[in-house]
Amino acid sequence: MDARRDDEEAAAAPLLAAPAPRSHAADVHVLSAAFVCLFSAYSAAQNLQSTVNDEGDLGTVSMGVLYTSFTLFAVAASPVVRWLGASRALVIGTSGYLLFILANLVPTWCVPYTMVPASLYLGFTASIIWVGQGTYLTSAALSHARDNSLPDGPTLGSFNGEFWGVFASTQVIGNLISLALLRNGKDRRMILLIPLIAYSGLQQAFVWAVFTKSIVTPVLGISGVGGAMAIYGASDVVCSLVAGRFTSGLHSATFIVSVGAIVQAVVLFWLLLFYSPVEGLLGAAIPLFIGALWGVGDGVLNTQLSALLGLLFEDVKEAAFAQLKVWQSGAIAVIFFLSPSITLQAMLILMAASLVVSFGLFLLLTLVVEKPSSIRA
Repeated sequence: MDARRDDEEAAAAPLLAAPAPRSHAADVHVLSAAFVCLFSAYSAAQNLQSTVNDEGDLGTVSMGVLYTSFTLFAVAASPVVRWLGASRALVIGTSGYLLFILANLVPTWCVPYTMVPASLYLGFTASIIWVGQGTYLTSAALSHARDNSLPDGPTLGSFNGEFWGVFASTQVIGNLISLALLRNGKDRRMILLIPLIAYSGLQQAFVWAVFTKSIVTPVLGISGVGGAMAIYGASDVVCSLVAGRFTSGLHSATFIVSVGAIVQAVVLFWLLLFYSPVEGLLGAAIPLFIGALWGVGDGVLNTQLSALLGLLFEDVKEAAFAQLKVWQSGAIAVIFFLSPSITLQAMLILMAASLVVSFGLFLLLTLVVEKPSSIRA
């Protein structure tokens, strides 16, 4: 009995940082939200396979490969999840969905053979993520029931009801997004640009909600927040003006965005790997310096994204700028909802991963986009 209890505790390792005694209910909120984000994108891509990727029946063949792979690997999923642990299985399982979504940006039968290998790999990771989801959710519910002296059955029902109720919304959210994107033709330029737009919202909210609370206040106190944000704002203003003057087309925008992305990446990885509060004058200067560097990235992203939307979507600029505000606002909301619940380290990992993925897709945009005559090199 004790061994079984230990297994449940290990399987339900916390997704959130929380004081003891902690509630596993918060973990289910995060698990549900994560699946909504992941499967909103995937469900829309899946539903469009037979119509969008119709050349040589690439879409339907890919889906056949995917579910065949899912069926075969599901046999081995249980020992794999037991070996990895449910939490790590959930993380690894997302990789296949991300790869499949990326493959849909350049779907092809020939080299580099994007769709079929991506579908094969997704079949494996899908088996991992779903076994991990069931294991984690059940273990979390049983641990929650035991820790709070609740009956097992109703607690399991409540946890599963929340997860599957929220998960069902993915078909609504994902397909409304695909409707918006495909209403005037399926434009891959916008699809490749959306992650960077979303990151621009994430990095703004990171400064407002996380930087001030977790970096500035512990060193400078609440009174120091105003000074740090003033330096951030001044840096933002200067970089916006400079970046705007040097913008002439797609190539210049790519260079300027690269500078801003590299600056913010350096800050994120330094905070993640090396930062710890330091006393004295140097310790007080570090948050101010970080604010100045972060303002560089924000100024660059704001000017360049607006310029790029104007250059790339001149004929549908109203819809393009509506997309800008939708994705920025949604990303800002994500940070404000998450920041009270997750650790600084987890937030930095989220930000770094978002930056790497969004910047990589932006670079892909510069390689595969058809350059309209209105865009000068």
